Amino acid sequence: MQPRISVLTLGVADLDRALAFYRDGLGLPTEGIVGREFEHGAVAFFELAHGLRLAIWAQDDIAHDTGMPKQPVSSTSFTIGHNVRHREEVDQVMEAARRAGAEIVKTAQGTFYGGYAGYFRDPDGHLREVVWNPEMMPRDD
Repeated sequence: MQPRISVLTLGVADLDRALAFYRDGLGLPTEGIVGREFEHGAVAFFELAHGLRLAIWAQDDIAHDTGMPKQPVSSTSFTIGHNVRHREEVDQVMEAARRAGAEIVKTAQGTFYGGYAGYFRDPDGHLREVVWNPEMMPRDD
């Protein structure tokens, strides 16, 4: 197996609400919801760096597609990290997320490794860390 991930899919309760949060609130580029013509097929993709995509898909549709029962979201079972280039960007991204409807779980503060980070939860309970880590700078696209 090649060590790569190409799509991260988040199960959401309300696809339109999640689209508005990620597109309008956080400014992630997307063509919007596609696949509405298929039963259980409506999904939105967001282009991220280096060919990675974030997908949002209704949690009910994921349960249908996998044949697994729907489970509650656990904010502590998975986090998405968003590394920024400058310490000030952490506060900017956290504020944009708050304005978009995110719950600030942990305000940005110094970290044990010399960085600066905070956490927010999107409207579906998915946890994101916004971090400036001088030892782990984002690569250029």
